[in-house]
Amino acid sequence: MMRQSSLVVVANRLPLDDNVAPDGACEWRRNPGGLASALHSILRQAPATWVGWAGGAGPPRPLPDIGTLRLRSVALTEDELRGYYEGFANSTLWPLYHDAVEPPLFDRGWWETYLVVNRRFAEAAAEVAEQGAAVWVQDYHLQLVPEMLRQMRPDLLIGFFMHVPFPPPELFMQLPRRAELLRGMLGADLVGFQRPQAAHNIAQLATKLLGAQANDRTITLGGRTTRTGAFPVSIDVAEMQALAARPDVVAHARELRGLLGQPRRILLSVDRLDYTKGIEHRLTAYRELLRDGLVKVRDTVLVQVAVPSRERVESYRTLRDRIEGEVGRINGEYGRVGEPAIHYLIQPFDRAELAALYQTADVMVVTPLRDGMNLVAKEFVAAREDGSGALVLSEFAGAADELNDAFLVNPHDVEGLKDTLLRAMEAEPADLATRMERMRAHLRSHDIMAWARDYLSTLDHTGRLAERLARRA
Repeated sequence: MMRQSSLVVVANRLPLDDNVAPDGACEWRRNPGGLASALHSILRQAPATWVGWAGGAGPPRPLPDIGTLRLRSVALTEDELRGYYEGFANSTLWPLYHDAVEPPLFDRGWWETYLVVNRRFAEAAAEVAEQGAAVWVQDYHLQLVPEMLRQMRPDLLIGFFMHVPFPPPELFMQLPRRAELLRGMLGADLVGFQRPQAAHNIAQLATKLLGAQANDRTITLGGRTTRTGAFPVSIDVAEMQALAARPDVVAHARELRGLLGQPRRILLSVDRLDYTKGIEHRLTAYRELLRDGLVKVRDTVLVQVAVPSRERVESYRTLRDRIEGEVGRINGEYGRVGEPAIHYLIQPFDRAELAALYQTADVMVVTPLRDGMNLVAKEFVAAREDGSGALVLSEFAGAADELNDAFLVNPHDVEGLKDTLLRAMEAEPADLATRMERMRAHLRSHDIMAWARDYLSTLDHTGRLAERLARRA
């Protein structure tokens, strides 16, 4: 039996790289803007256990520790992957929570599988949590776990954090099992969101659906009170600054600019390949700027990095085909031999390569149609030690609440997006330096450790967890 922990993180995926080293060692998964990247700095400093799926179908495999972090693998069958992950989580909840950018699909069988898998995660967490431990459940995949865990282990301190947007009542009410999902979340002692509006949304829903007494800070149901609030997630600012300052990264950034033909302006986007990221809207705006002669291939280039995502889900395969077709059309019409209009890269990049790309860009274009936070925007700002560079940022990303010195834009408005891209490309260096310094100052005081302290101290208002972790560190 696995040793028990004072702090247990429960998330859909374990923070493991898919490529296991020849000696069997595990490495931390660090996808751009992902959950593992956000929690990396916190969990390397205190003993904890992470409960999650290790990838693939079949029985759980034993996994070595990553430093002080113990791993508890939850098994999923092929049918469960289709129903729980590809189905209810990513074909029902994900599109609905992102403003129904793509129509959500409802399937009764998916719900039953989601229920079974959530119970398995809850049982695993109950097994590895010591008496009075804190269990921190993450995101929309596991919305039923807090209430299940409350029933199994009433001694636990249970937190839930929603990394994606939480929808307004008129969208959430479409869900066939809406009351069960809501009760599941409210099994936690503290439900955290990226933006204050989400806490308002859940209070309205709890009042309407469950008859709870609720405001934007507390929800009381059945004699028990759940606290709610906004805790905007962040990044390890010091780590990104140190990475960006490494001589090899600085040299690689210079090399990349040369490989791109030393253009006057480089635009960069780094996204998961997802329909919520606004990639097609961005390509439309860029194509029209080329068509109208406002941007010329010889002195401007767009680098679009698209990290493959959920490739077994049909809507994602279709999206990839559409984007690849549009990039091909733009390069075919406006590119020249040796001078493509768009450099399109469908691959993950390691942290050092990303830091070099961030330093190469003159304009970082982060224009999701809806995003809980978007940590790529924060990583770009942290990497710009020289204070240069422009950030074009969707007002529908959670990061827009904090990085309001970016060039904010409505990505649905293609004309507005074109105008904003031009303003960012043509901005005076002094203006850019002022904007960047204010954003960097905000990030220095609102980094990932500040986020964790804020959330965990609110969850553990008695200080019990902090004392226990300090004793065991």
